[in-house]
Amino acid sequence: MALKFHGHKCPAMPMGLRAGLAAMKVLGVERAKDKELVVESETGEGHAAGCFVDGIMAATGSTYGKGNITKLRYNKMAFTLIDARTGKAVRVSLKPEFFEKALSSPFVQKRKEGVLPQDVPPEITNPQVERILNLPEGDFLNIGEVFNRKVKKGPTSFEVKRCAKCGEAVFTNKLKKGPDGGLLCIPCAEKVIGPGA
Repeated sequence: MALKFHGHKCPAMPMGLRAGLAAMKVLGVERAKDKELVVESETGEGHAAGCFVDGIMAATGSTYGKGNITKLRYNKMAFTLIDARTGKAVRVSLKPEFFEKALSSPFVQKRKEGVLPQDVPPEITNPQVERILNLPEGDFLNIGEVFNRKVKKGPTSFEVKRCAKCGEAVFTNKLKKGPDGGLLCIPCAEKVIGPGA
């Protein structure tokens, strides 16, 4: 399932998958069906970071679509998993020495040469992925102590109204009042009222 979701075979996605599963095990939780789990990912925008996050999402069920994962863009291979029902949380990161060594692997060398991940030969990719899938957690993950973290829940709306300027339907919790009292979507409010409206 995770490989199909991710789209190509690479070492970083199974790292995230294993890290997500390890965090869930520590918290004693199952994969989220809705918003039971929240992920605060410390990753950035790079290729390995995106693959790592896809693995975390596949494991935990926290997704951008459900709005229960955020990317902090610290450019670290780390995240915090929070059980929104109990407030219990755990931070998991790749061990620095493990990740530094992974970045000198034959797979990464091919990526540095501009080879697309799906075009890296299987004789390079497969052994690395198998190794990640079979490594003891302690060999590549730093798993922190469980701590308490409150989850901020934003307002949910099941009602829509049309924007007075563009006419598109907008969930009411994101409408802004315009200067003439009409309700505006965020892009129209920024054009009429200004940035940060």
